[in-house]
Amino acid sequence: MLTLPDTLCHLNGQTLPLRDAKVSVLDRGFIFGDGVYEVIPVYGRRLFRFDEHMARLQRSLAKLRIANPHTREGWLALVRELVGAQPAHDQLVYIEVTRGVALRDHVMPEGIEPTVFAMTSELKPPSAEMRHQGVACVTARDFRWERGDIKSISLLGNVMARQISADRGAAETVMFRDGWLTEGSGCNVWVVHEGALLGPPKGEHVLEGIRYELFAELCEDVGIAYNLRPIAEADVFAADELMLSSATKEILAITRLDGQAVGHGALRGKPGPVYARIYEAYQRAKAEQSI
Repeated sequence: MLTLPDTLCHLNGQTLPLRDAKVSVLDRGFIFGDGVYEVIPVYGRRLFRFDEHMARLQRSLAKLRIANPHTREGWLALVRELVGAQPAHDQLVYIEVTRGVALRDHVMPEGIEPTVFAMTSELKPPSAEMRHQGVACVTARDFRWERGDIKSISLLGNVMARQISADRGAAETVMFRDGWLTEGSGCNVWVVHEGALLGPPKGEHVLEGIRYELFAELCEDVGIAYNLRPIAEADVFAADELMLSSATKEILAITRLDGQAVGHGALRGKPGPVYARIYEAYQRAKAEQSI
């Protein structure tokens, strides 16, 4: 039986040890997966891109007709209290908001109080070996639901997709819907073609990662062309470079896809120059864009 740590968490206005936190079995998050979440990286106890995470949380809540339980200042105070109580300097803050507790009925009930939960854990970045050598990924059909733009706690499809790569000893599952790139099971996927960074366009099939706008800024800073457009499966396999991005991975080069080396010429199967430039710019941004 898992023994939970005594790390402090937040639950519905209370700060308490994680092992003591309890929610009702009739919470709609438990019954229906009716809720949303955010994961915010913390570097040196400073929150990275906090306002962008809050904006995405608000978008997800609005799409599910759940009232935001806190103002920006309220969330900031709540998160900073948790971050300050943990020993690790680099952390991940997990925030979850469900519709709340109600008798089981598919219809969205009105007038109930959202359940608010938050916790932190130590941020463990990818290893130096992964940075230097890149990672292997596999591909799969995107069989998840049609509203990938909502950062929903209903993640069974993502769990199943990630298990595909885990079973094959790979770092991620790169997914395609009707022959077009969408994203990974838990991250965004990027393609480099002729020196330009390309990503799938924003829409209902792709979660708008916080790194979407960040990479646009970083590319402008270092002189790399940046464009969002539909990307065919064949273009992914023909790419000069491939990358993953997420709060936990930051940015990682994909150097093998379905057993094939990524890239061309002398750099085939190795992290490429666009990855290197964006990675360095990312490290600078961590210091400049944290609060």
